[in-house]
Amino acid sequence: MCLAIPSKVVELKENNVAVVDTLGVRREASLDLLDESVSVGEWVLLHIGFVMSKIDELSAMESLRLYDEILKAMQEEDEALLNANGGVRE
Repeated sequence: MCLAIPSKVVELKENNVAVVDTLGVRREASLDLLDESVSVGEWVLLHIGFVMSKIDELSAMESLRLYDEILKAMQEEDEALLNANGGVRE
């Protein structure tokens, strides 16, 4: 299974590269796999350093909300396991 993270384009650079903001982290991403133009402020799906497609802001926000729920559930599970092990990490 592949995971693509919604990211906002914050800058366009030379050589078909964009700077994107992914959950507060900025990084460069290749636009080589995208078959349409992208503008600063648009939302895209980022996978291993490549922009795969554009998405609308509503879809991006919903995906980020779901990722947040998943991360919180994972943290709660980790804390429960830690407590079950007497506070010792395996």
